[in-house]
Amino acid sequence: MSENCFHCGQTTDKELINFDEKSFCCNGCKSVYEILNMNNLGNFYELNKSSGIRPNDDNTSQFDYLDTPEVFAKVTDFSEGNTSLVTLKIPVIHCSSCIWLLESLQTLNGNINYSQVNFTRKNVQISFNHQELKLSELAKFLMNLGYKPVINLETADKKEETFDKTLIVKLAIAGFAFGNGMFFSYPEYAEQVMGTTDYWMDTYKNMFRFIMFLLATPVVFYSASDYFKSAWFGLKNKIVNIDVPIVLGVLMLYGRSIYEVLTDYGPGYFDTLCGLLFFMLLGKLFQKRTYSALSYDRDYKSFYPIAVTKVDFDGKQQNILLNELKIGDRIMVRNQEIIPVDAILIQGEGNIDNSFITGESASIPKKPGDKIFAGGKQVGSVLELEVIKNVNQSYLTQLWNKEAFKKFETGLDTMTNDLSKYFTFIILGITLIAGIYWGQHDFEKMFQVVAAILIVACPCALALSAPFTLGHIMRIMGRNKFYVKDTLTIEKLAKIDTLVFDKTGTITHNKKANVFFEGEEISEFDLKNLKSLLKNSNHPLSKSLYHFLEIEEEYFPIDHFTETPGKGYIGNVRGKNYKIGSASFIGQPSKNLETAVYISRDGQFLGKYIFTNEYRENMSDMFSELNDYQTHILSGDNSSEESSLKHLVPNVDKMKFNQSPEDKLNFIKALQDDHKKVAMLGDGLNDAGALKQSNVGIAVADDTHSFTPSSDVIMGGNQINELKKYFDLSKDAVKIVKFTFGISLFYNVIGLSFAVTGHLSPLVAAILMPISSISVVIFTSLATWIRSAKYFKIN
Repeated sequence: MSENCFHCGQTTDKELINFDEKSFCCNGCKSVYEILNMNNLGNFYELNKSSGIRPNDDNTSQFDYLDTPEVFAKVTDFSEGNTSLVTLKIPVIHCSSCIWLLESLQTLNGNINYSQVNFTRKNVQISFNHQELKLSELAKFLMNLGYKPVINLETADKKEETFDKTLIVKLAIAGFAFGNGMFFSYPEYAEQVMGTTDYWMDTYKNMFRFIMFLLATPVVFYSASDYFKSAWFGLKNKIVNIDVPIVLGVLMLYGRSIYEVLTDYGPGYFDTLCGLLFFMLLGKLFQKRTYSALSYDRDYKSFYPIAVTKVDFDGKQQNILLNELKIGDRIMVRNQEIIPVDAILIQGEGNIDNSFITGESASIPKKPGDKIFAGGKQVGSVLELEVIKNVNQSYLTQLWNKEAFKKFETGLDTMTNDLSKYFTFIILGITLIAGIYWGQHDFEKMFQVVAAILIVACPCALALSAPFTLGHIMRIMGRNKFYVKDTLTIEKLAKIDTLVFDKTGTITHNKKANVFFEGEEISEFDLKNLKSLLKNSNHPLSKSLYHFLEIEEEYFPIDHFTETPGKGYIGNVRGKNYKIGSASFIGQPSKNLETAVYISRDGQFLGKYIFTNEYRENMSDMFSELNDYQTHILSGDNSSEESSLKHLVPNVDKMKFNQSPEDKLNFIKALQDDHKKVAMLGDGLNDAGALKQSNVGIAVADDTHSFTPSSDVIMGGNQINELKKYFDLSKDAVKIVKFTFGISLFYNVIGLSFAVTGHLSPLVAAILMPISSISVVIFTSLATWIRSAKYFKIN
């Protein structure tokens, strides 16, 4: 029976280390536990049980470039005397324990002055003594604690992250004017209700009215300026959006109020106007709530390293900034490092993992003279490469030069704007007919009727229904790890009829595989020897096989260990000579379309471990639930698992393998040309073009704060089996919006029937406007809460 690691909470079924009467999944977790206890920080575990992060076992030399003066200056925020200040992005920050530990770094290392976490942005600002603690050592220190910092072109750009407070200022001005306007208008309203005349009120009423005018004017022309801009933008694009009738209603209410004050007809409706705009801006603010910690529009800068190791012809090495790299330069790439430019292999044997670019999970062997594309990861020995293209001309960068990445959303094609096209012309038609009629019968009353129609018909409740409904849905989906970019995306989700899935990393686990052995049973003696040998290799398959072998770990010395990158390795353990690697390396025939590790001992073939993708849980049930959608599967992998996929997805329409990023994009475009509404689900850079081209791009990530390609939605990988719920909730949200449209139109029909016949004064019309808006907000809040509870647990 497996236990959970005391530090990180992961299962210890593959590797179990007992220490201090506690279980740990690896030596890294055990070491962090020891460090915390040695520094009297053991109460870290009291904040949240099993809340630690498993330390990263990547190459510890990967941060050495940070000590280069040019790189140091670019990465740090401030450096003076002995003190430097640096802000590092750490995506794995996830709970109060992480914050507590990262803000206690000065306790763990005396050369750190202080550290401060910004949980929302997933970064930590650290002040440290750079004379005693190098920046590279600080990064390694964090990595050894399990909090590996992400340092790339994007994080090094140091773009000042500004928060647009304009909308909040506009809301505050409207709220201030609304509150004070009510205060100054109350005496006159009270006097009208009581039917009495107060000398003091009669004397100062003009001053109060003027103050209300002064309060309302900045609200109309500043707080409501976005509505004027949106209406004008829509008209320029030959679209009558919802803001056109809103602007007409606001101007009519404002103009009518000025008219009443100037003619001493009444106090006007300045307070009502301010209140109305306050509630509308509140809805706009609610709609604009986004997940600032997530990035939906990422590009290659999030993937590329900030610096590279340049090798001169005399063999001298120096770290330089990536943008200083030129064609003809030679660079060094170490194990597990990203290749930042298209290059020719000069020295070393490459074993390139292109999975993040092509989706193909197998590593590609490369020899001197071979071309290597940017974005691949070297697995194995050090390589020397010659640059043949600049960064902005490389294959990886060109993915962002596709037409799909130049699409621009106007935001005009929403349900609200579709309805407003008809609504506006109908209201204007009714106003014109009523104006002509009353102009012939009672010219003075004509102005009152026209004002009442435009005021009561102002579609404020209509404008509020979609932001509040879809805003609630966005928040509820986000709580369930389905992070939607904006409210327009929810409308698009409701229209989807075709789903396209990437295979590797989307419907399969990104870092897991099913492993089974083919051959005669291997003795425990040999298994222990093999596990010792496997520990010496950084190859992904070796690492997977090491964790797969469920046998007590006993490390034995390795003699005469030699590794041939991309093929395998040889070593002597306890007097036996073992070969681990590919079929050709062992001297065995291989099967096409099979990923396997072959093993021999003293020249005798023992068998092979075959690796197949491990599909996420409940995938079969998920695809059964999605029967109403046309389903396609694309993969950069070969077709070795085609039969398994057909069994898993019996209702699949098309299945394509060996698909390049451009193939995927073109496949999506062909579906759209066939009038399909397509949602693409992918996880890697190779899916970026397809995600952007699709109507809704859904990036699937096991860590939603790590690198994901440009998308409309970022969803947690373990939530993918609930995909149908998100689509159904989106459809329910659209139904709620349509129902609130009906309520709003009902208000308008009733109000218009009284206004057209001259039985509704502008005063009553102005009172009805905010009442209808508030009732719509209450209804949509309750309705979304009830519908969401059908699919998810609502906190």
